[in-house]
Amino acid sequence: MSPAAPPVGRTDGPPLPVVVVGAGPTGVTAALLLAGYGIPSLLLDRWTGVYPLPRAVHLDDEVYRILQQVGAHRAFAGISRPGAGLRLLAPDHRVLAEFRRDATVEAHGHPQANMFDQPELETLLRRRVAEEPLVTLRGGVEVTGLDATDDGPVRLRVTDWDSGERTTLTARYVLGCDGANSTVRDLVGARLRDLGFAQRWLVVDVDTDAPVDAWEGVHQVCDPHRAATYMRVGPRRYRWEFRLLPDETAAELSVPSALHRLIRPWTGDVPFEAFTVTRCAEYTFRAGVADRWRVGRVFLLGDAAHLTPPFIGQGMGAGLRDAANLTWKLAAVLAGGLPDSALDSYQTERGPHVTSLIRLATVIGRAMTEGGEVGNVLRRLVVPRLGSLLVFRRKALDSATPALRRSVLRQRRTVPWGLPGRLCPNAPLADGRRFDDLVGTSFALVTVGPLASGAERAARLRGVVPVSVAAGSVLGRWLARGRAGAALVRPDRTVLAAGHDVSALLAAAPTLTPVS
Repeated sequence: MSPAAPPVGRTDGPPLPVVVVGAGPTGVTAALLLAGYGIPSLLLDRWTGVYPLPRAVHLDDEVYRILQQVGAHRAFAGISRPGAGLRLLAPDHRVLAEFRRDATVEAHGHPQANMFDQPELETLLRRRVAEEPLVTLRGGVEVTGLDATDDGPVRLRVTDWDSGERTTLTARYVLGCDGANSTVRDLVGARLRDLGFAQRWLVVDVDTDAPVDAWEGVHQVCDPHRAATYMRVGPRRYRWEFRLLPDETAAELSVPSALHRLIRPWTGDVPFEAFTVTRCAEYTFRAGVADRWRVGRVFLLGDAAHLTPPFIGQGMGAGLRDAANLTWKLAAVLAGGLPDSALDSYQTERGPHVTSLIRLATVIGRAMTEGGEVGNVLRRLVVPRLGSLLVFRRKALDSATPALRRSVLRQRRTVPWGLPGRLCPNAPLADGRRFDDLVGTSFALVTVGPLASGAERAARLRGVVPVSVAAGSVLGRWLARGRAGAALVRPDRTVLAAGHDVSALLAAAPTLTPVS
């Protein structure tokens, strides 16, 4: 605890470009992305190290691309395993439907589903921070006050819990990435809007080298009495989640005899002593979205801005998507290539996107866990039939998320299935590289056939990477499906605009480098 009257410090000099509050996956990723655009940041966290307990266990191929952009994808491949798919089980564990994945790398250059241990991911992201001179990480501190205006720097009051020193910092922008109980959200007066979902679950993580003879995909027990989820996370890591009944407590189910009874349908005759329980805790799965993601020059990201139940594995990934969406825009504003008002597009685009995924998660959660005996009968009759339909099987395994809503940085579609707002595939190119390897942190202009020399010079002068492809290539067919001859792709891999007028597309690309 700090002393009763700690000394007050101050930071002299001009405001910092960006202060990121919260050094979890969202905050660290935001700082690393900013560094990729040449923007220095100060990263503040109340913990001095990685929070040791496992939480998130899944991310998809779209989010994997963000890890690639911050240079963490190869290390992540070493700590993750491709997801094998999903089984929906009846209360007696009979298989109602099975959706198998293979490990084939698809549209985005990475497996569509990936299982991992969050502390391991955070550790490798912290290593990237240590290698990045434009990111300064300061742990053991807490933001206790914040003054934000629309047109001036943000003042933050920060307390160091070891020394008790209180420091005042100023920043041009602040990113609140400090989790579900966000201090930043409270300080700026934003509120979480409840989306009407709350379920109490017991989450159990174990470590073992004992053989667990269970199919290695995700198991979802569809049972209103005892809904449960099982998944293998890593070589030694396994997770179970059990819905708690209204009259149950986590404490009574956390004793070894009760835990053994819960997990035994998967572990069989393996003695409970072979498992090391790394976490056993009650969590309330909630759904909510903050009413405001921007207050002046302060932005909310990750769980500070939205909460999602875990049923489609999009919780942590949603925060990384926030970081990818906002950081390139901040870089453009700080470089003078965009007006500050363009940052309003962050919530315009991300708000509807994440809300649609949260609502999907709540619908799936209710469909698998509620309805009483009538629900069991319907699932027993309907789910096997759905599982046999090819179109449903493809949809169940599809990792693609919705297109972003139209904004000043996402132009109108000319056809309903048009490209603006959707991700450009991380497709293989003629030289053996993939799209992301070529474009890095830049805008890209994808065209069928090479640009004329004048247009190519214009593109490069604007910092836009020309990507010419053959009509029969993956990206050539992608353009044709979108009824476009060219597409302008943002640094977050989202299509800003598509069409046939290359000059108009280039004119829509803001600069990301400082204007001299």
